[in-house]
Amino acid sequence: MRLLIVEDEKRLAHTLAKGLCAEGFAVDVVHDGVSGLHRATSTDYDLIVLDIMLPGMNGYRVCETLRAAGHETPVLMLTAKDGEYDEAEGLDTGADDYLRKPFSYVVLVARIRALLRRRTRGGAKVLRVGDLLVDPGSHTCRRGDRDVTLTAKEFAVLEHLAVRAGEVVSKADILCHVWDFAYDGDPNIVEVYISALRRKIDAPFECRTIHTVRGAGYRLAGDRG
Repeated sequence: MRLLIVEDEKRLAHTLAKGLCAEGFAVDVVHDGVSGLHRATSTDYDLIVLDIMLPGMNGYRVCETLRAAGHETPVLMLTAKDGEYDEAEGLDTGADDYLRKPFSYVVLVARIRALLRRRTRGGAKVLRVGDLLVDPGSHTCRRGDRDVTLTAKEFAVLEHLAVRAGEVVSKADILCHVWDFAYDGDPNIVEVYISALRRKIDAPFECRTIHTVRGAGYRLAGDRG
């Protein structure tokens, strides 16, 4: 899934981005409120990590403007402030969660995953496609009664397909959600990961659930065709 970090402390922002990329997320980073608002309204993100004290436009205004425009992307606010009124203001402007600095990276990741679980199909914790189970919360995958071991990026590609199971998902859409905005490598990287997934979730079980739709993309289906 694709995240946006809006944080003016550059060292913190890039440390968070590096860690979250290792968790399998695609992460974009900007360092001021105006850029954050622009990126959030022009790109489809699954979650926004938003600092409050930002140059140009503070996090309260960014969040409030997004909500007024009808954007429902989950927002996790970060702040060095510790007053209860500051937290209340953040939530009142439309934030979904609030985390005070300094915070535990482990807690941040847990909060992010909790918010993303709420956003998936009616808040379902586990995505089911036939006998294939994809659990975003625990980052685990099973087919039937057997565990399937995936790398972080393999899981991210599979999760994106599972969230949109039955739909045709384009290569560009996968790149957008699984690789970050700055990625300028070979777009055929998607095919590499699709092939890897087929070797792990299909071939050992003598089935085919990741279908190529020629000229359009890929479709995850539970018919084991």
